[in-house]
Amino acid sequence: MSGRSVLLQLARDSIHEVFEAKRNIDKDALIQQHPLLKEKIPTSVNIYLDDELRGSYTSTEASRTLLEDIIHNAKKSAFEDKSFKPLTTSEYLSCEIELKLNTPDGVISEKDPAILKNEDEFKF
Repeated sequence: MSGRSVLLQLARDSIHEVFEAKRNIDKDALIQQHPLLKEKIPTSVNIYLDDELRGSYTSTEASRTLLEDIIHNAKKSAFEDKSFKPLTTSEYLSCEIELKLNTPDGVISEKDPAILKNEDEFKF
């Protein structure tokens, strides 16, 4: 497995579930391994393609668990942001995902690089 954080992996997996049209996320196992996921923390998920915003969704209040909020916001940002068309598979593979946790101590932000990088970067 890559160095991707559990939270960013959850956001990626949430979007991937829609493309596969089936549920793959084992919520119970994740909560057992990471009890923090039961906390109610509002999140923002931003999707970037070529450093340009491609989708975004933010919770306005802490009404869901961190686990449910990330899943919900990742899917909303990828497929239901009214400013953009739904994300395609090729865009998904090339996009960066930014996750922000709106904690009482301030915003914690982390970004996940694209799964597929520009091929020119690897040519010698």
